[in-house]
Amino acid sequence: MLPNQQNGMDPQDQRNFIIAMALMIVFVFGYQAFVLDPAAKRAAAEREAAAAEAGITDTVDSTTPSPDVVVDAAPAVPESIEAALDGTERITFDMDRVDGSILLKTSEIDDLNLKDHYKTVAREEELRLLRPRTTLEGKTSGYSATWNWSVLNDADPQNPTYFQVLRPEDSWTASTDAIDNGETVTLNFERGGIALQRVISIDENYMFTFQDTITNNSARDFTLSPNGYVRRYGAWKDFLEETDPGSSRKMGLAHQGLIGIFDNSLTMRNYKNLFKNKGIKDADQTGFRAAEEGGWIGLTDMYWMAALIPEQGRTWRARVQQKENLLELVVDAQDVQVATGQSVTITNQVFAGAKEYNVVRGYKADGVPRFDDSIDWGNILYYITRPFFALLNWLKTQIGSFGWAILALTVIVRAPLIPLYNQSYKSMAKMKKLSEPMKEIQERFKADPQRRQQEVMKLYQREKANPLAGCVPILFTIPVFFALYKTLYVTIEMRHTAFWFINDLSAPDPTAIGNLFGLLPWAAADVKAIPLLGFVIGIGILPILYGVTMAAIQALSPPPPDPTQRTIMMALPFVFMFVFGGFAAGLVLYWVWSNFLSLFQQYFIMRRNGVETQFDKLINRLIGRGSSTPAE
Repeated sequence: MLPNQQNGMDPQDQRNFIIAMALMIVFVFGYQAFVLDPAAKRAAAEREAAAAEAGITDTVDSTTPSPDVVVDAAPAVPESIEAALDGTERITFDMDRVDGSILLKTSEIDDLNLKDHYKTVAREEELRLLRPRTTLEGKTSGYSATWNWSVLNDADPQNPTYFQVLRPEDSWTASTDAIDNGETVTLNFERGGIALQRVISIDENYMFTFQDTITNNSARDFTLSPNGYVRRYGAWKDFLEETDPGSSRKMGLAHQGLIGIFDNSLTMRNYKNLFKNKGIKDADQTGFRAAEEGGWIGLTDMYWMAALIPEQGRTWRARVQQKENLLELVVDAQDVQVATGQSVTITNQVFAGAKEYNVVRGYKADGVPRFDDSIDWGNILYYITRPFFALLNWLKTQIGSFGWAILALTVIVRAPLIPLYNQSYKSMAKMKKLSEPMKEIQERFKADPQRRQQEVMKLYQREKANPLAGCVPILFTIPVFFALYKTLYVTIEMRHTAFWFINDLSAPDPTAIGNLFGLLPWAAADVKAIPLLGFVIGIGILPILYGVTMAAIQALSPPPPDPTQRTIMMALPFVFMFVFGGFAAGLVLYWVWSNFLSLFQQYFIMRRNGVETQFDKLINRLIGRGSSTPAE
């Protein structure tokens, strides 16, 4: 290799390469300076001219969003809620049931705590429903809701567009930086002859009212549109767990996702489908669904909801979209025509809080259509679950405790069924008496199944016994069971409600065999978490009582003639004991108390019919062992 070619390129080639690179750099910068920059300036000038013709005299930035486009004004996302709150100008509020703050720049409600509800049963930390956008440990979080305004730019009739009245660089001005009970805050903004005055008020529960007055001080008429947003950042399971630990595992028990009323029609879409970009049902090709006669729409969790409620009696449309880590719900309400020199007032609302039965019913009475259907009452059992909870809620107000209300409800539910239970237990008593004759028939006709069946049927007819009569009450109690099951899980009134040793009626029994039913300092949840063994020693008091009472009821009932069936029936109490171990304590409490009532009623009727029960045999055996006369 020649010395001047050691680097793979001779000196002439090196010079040519350097000259080519220099010319390329000059070309790039020259193209940017003499072609691209002038083109950008001409485009900006055209936008300014169009905005001026529309009456908006201030410069409209090229990033000005349409009503359904999200723009992040701040490039850096804070790493904690505290940093997000400290770094922005806010209006704080402290009401009877909520506290938090409103971001002044956009009038977004993005900081909301529920004073009467807590994150865990320990009741140490208020539940934070809405929160500013943050990123912590690589996870994005944020939840906010607000109403804004956009103005129609119809300078080009062939391509009319909407511009947000408040641009990213704009901000409201406030009459105060803090509001308390009964107070309001007034926000003001003016641009291009449009003056906006917003009065925000908060009621005694969870409703935020935005009363907006638009005044046209310009020389031309304007068309404006109210736009509502609910924005939620982050993976939906992460957000559910951060807000309410354990709620993401209850997706099958209650609807969680989009919910709304369009012209008195309920529509829902769960989070799984929303994150698959499946939008609102019955939407048009643009993803919007329209309502002609009012309604509302929001994002709901198991117990909590953030919903947009446009002014009723006006048309509106909504869509939901998911992009990257943002789930956004958008509402475009009916346009407002504001002539020059005139003012128009529009009132929109945001609900952000707990779906409490009395609260949502109150808002329904105030004119929000079907707002109580924000609670997932179920589809098939809807007509049982709603009155069921209404009765339970009334009993609670009379007695003062949901635990005692469940016990009272059990008695009320069983009372109309007493005649059926009586007939059922009388039939069981007869069947119990016929157990010996049936055993004889089976022995006599062991080799002839057809003859054996005929003789058994003759015995039933002669003694007027019906083996199926004992199953009739079950047909009525099963719907009640599922209705109560649904009620206990979906109604927030049961959440963190204590009764006796139970600290949460909506959660499984807090006791376990492994911690001696609370005597040892180990949490029942830790005991149940032990692989394999925890399934056995994690059983609490209520499931055990259920198994014992179910076994006692079986002892009073006639055993099946088939040995295999008899073995299965004997095992059922133990099987159901473990099944009920994962059910809500309030549900197991209902079933245990119902079993006790059944046990007493069945024993009383069987004694009246002269049937000796297993309990009687046990007592006689104990008395016999305790007497001085030796047993024969």
